[in-house]
Amino acid sequence: MTSTDLTTPNERGTDAPGTFLRGSDADAATRTGLAAVVYNPIKVDLPALKASVATEESAAGWPETLWFETSKDDPGQGAARQAIEAGASVIIVAGGDGTVRAVAEVVHGTDRALVLLPSGTGNLLARNLKLALDDAAGSIRSAFTGVDRAIDVGMIDIRRGDGTVDRHAYLVMAGLGLDAKMLANTDDDLKAKVGWLAYVKAVVAVGQDRNDLHFRYSLDKQPAQSMRAHTIMIGNCGLLPAEIVLLPDAVVDDGHFDIVVLKPKGVLGWVQILSKVIWENGVLSRTPLGRRLRTKDVDAL
Repeated sequence: MTSTDLTTPNERGTDAPGTFLRGSDADAATRTGLAAVVYNPIKVDLPALKASVATEESAAGWPETLWFETSKDDPGQGAARQAIEAGASVIIVAGGDGTVRAVAEVVHGTDRALVLLPSGTGNLLARNLKLALDDAAGSIRSAFTGVDRAIDVGMIDIRRGDGTVDRHAYLVMAGLGLDAKMLANTDDDLKAKVGWLAYVKAVVAVGQDRNDLHFRYSLDKQPAQSMRAHTIMIGNCGLLPAEIVLLPDAVVDDGHFDIVVLKPKGVLGWVQILSKVIWENGVLSRTPLGRRLRTKDVDAL
């Protein structure tokens, strides 16, 4: 048995955990520091990456970059701690969303900056930030010449049946129910071959599960309430693979998190959800006229 607490601050302040992303800025003044790269060896072309980093660090007048490899047992937290202990002021993350999340878990709350070098299947944080996914040179250049931008970071406490508590960070979304089951049922080998389409197979498999979950929740320190739902998702940003917009109002640095609750009743409920998410959020919301045509919340969502 496990229980989950999600930290979702209502406004930016000292109690709202965050991290800094460094992005490109043509007018930014060159600054000195020490960079470190935390990389997933399965996701990157290491010789090419090292050559590109060496070029940019030299042009910026920075010392030799530090390198830390992730592993199955350490997806990034340990490597990030080593980078910080070694004095790195900027940490370049070369890997997928899992690597980014693991590194941000350590970097958040510090004065160190994090640079995304998208190298995975989904790269959801990079997509939500509208970063180029195929411009490694530009991403690396940002590490040495860019400016910092603060973003929100969510924290989740998982209480195990034995009383232990695991604390983790999330930058895109945290899901309970269908979302968690989907990820657990995703075939890693298939994902390596066909990318995000592997999630479709997992969605079909778990979508046949008609069991609702019983949730107890508290918002803004109010008394706890109970509800039954198929899925609850707390999002820092709202774009999913295939340009599907789940949370159209989510902004990565506004100090607010958005919550969506899925509670479909049969096939009609799923039709309502798909229509709302794919058609209204994904198509209509892209134009001023379309936004005026959007409907109110549906019963299943």
